Amino acid sequence: MRGRSARAASRRGSAVPVAAAASVPPSAVTGTATGTWLTRGKDGRLTAYAPAAGGLLRWTETRPGGPGWSGPDVVEVAGLTHLAVVQGADTYVHFLGRRERRRVNGAVEVDVVHAIQYQSGRPVTEWRSLGNPHREPDKARRFGAPSGAVASDGTVYVFAPNAGGGLMMRREGKGGRWEPWADLRGADVRDGLTAAATSDGRIEVFAPAEGAALHWFQSGPAALPQRSHDVRPAPRAGSVAALETAPGRLTYFWTDAAGTGLVCHRPGGWSVPLGGTPGEGANAVLRTALDGYDCTVIAHRGASGTVQVGVCATEAESSGLWWTDTGLACAGDPALAHDGRARVVVAAFDPGGTLRVARQTPEPGLVLGDWAPV
Repeated sequence: MRGRSARAASRRGSAVPVAAAASVPPSAVTGTATGTWLTRGKDGRLTAYAPAAGGLLRWTETRPGGPGWSGPDVVEVAGLTHLAVVQGADTYVHFLGRRERRRVNGAVEVDVVHAIQYQSGRPVTEWRSLGNPHREPDKARRFGAPSGAVASDGTVYVFAPNAGGGLMMRREGKGGRWEPWADLRGADVRDGLTAAATSDGRIEVFAPAEGAALHWFQSGPAALPQRSHDVRPAPRAGSVAALETAPGRLTYFWTDAAGTGLVCHRPGGWSVPLGGTPGEGANAVLRTALDGYDCTVIAHRGASGTVQVGVCATEAESSGLWWTDTGLACAGDPALAHDGRARVVVAAFDPGGTLRVARQTPEPGLVLGDWAPV
């Protein structure tokens, strides 16, 4: 299916030009994207993305494992108020944006837009509108920020809060045709939800709400997601990260809205407090092998404003996390990925808007090298 969809997308429209932008100052970065904004392509090269005035910026490694990078390149798309980056198992990178456009009569039109990058450093497809499920102008303006996931068969799922606090879903059907928006219901759903795919072909959604997190899951591949039990304590909006910690099983990590630190949860079990001192923003998670042990790495912007990295045994979080303050003051949320040499890489933007990366060194455990500007 994925190959058919890719060819169909190619026929539907030309790629959006990607312009070299060596003169773009770091201050052009307007924030960090949600989702996986540091990705590894099929060729092993890392790419970083950030929203900017008039579109998004892109930096790409010149060879797998670095240390050189090209960019920033500019991908133009006007009116984005939110950008989510989602990568599938096929390594295609999907961009989901919430777009606002002002009409000649002064009205503001809101829709969700989607584009794809098939290969590292290559052009991005034409941005395609996925519309807005609300017909009434007032409700349409209150449609929320999208998040998404790509199932193992290549199907793209898009989720967003509607004006009434419920959850809406739109997904790509056979042959690249998109199904209509579906109302998955719910109440008090807020921006900052997280969608994730499992290796057995399913999609799950974890959404912040008033006093709890709402959870949707698929009973099987392609099934309509259904509500599960609400989860407590409530997450801080935008802080939830999901990681497949066993085949078909996701573990969720988030920052407790009450300020008690990190929490993790696996559906069917109890939420486990992990402590720590996370600040505002998202948690990034990555599963990796350290000294022969299956480990989970967590990175976030701490309460002090610096990037903090924690490590624990996978699915043994209650045994404790070992934290390191990297000392880098950051703006926005850090990201985690494996580079082309299988090293853990942490990326973040410093307060001046410069992209910086730190890579795992060959020492025992997880030891990061110095932060290098890109």
